[in-house]
Amino acid sequence: MAEHNLRKLADLVKTPIVTEKATLLMEQNKYVFDVDAKSTKPQIKAAIEHLFEVKVVSVNTMHKPPKKRRVGKFVGYKPHYKKAIVTLAQGDSLQNIFFPEV
Repeated sequence: MAEHNLRKLADLVKTPIVTEKATLLMEQNKYVFDVDAKSTKPQIKAAIEHLFEVKVVSVNTMHKPPKKRRVGKFVGYKPHYKKAIVTLAQGDSLQNIFFPEV
């Protein structure tokens, strides 16, 4: 039963978001992830702690609304997603995982 729950936790975190703003947040020991839209803060905290073996201090989440995009005469929308900003404990870091050569 515990194996099944750990597998679900791993599926909550989709991808890390590496943008200019997210890279600046890394200096404050904060990391940004694209997560499942139905996940909760305690689930995200447990998933990050399990996947990367670090101590999470806090989790802030936000729903990013779909944005309208136009290609020629065709109008569409970018997909909706949920973004989580995870603050790690003082001694922990994911820097070597995201940027191993730096």
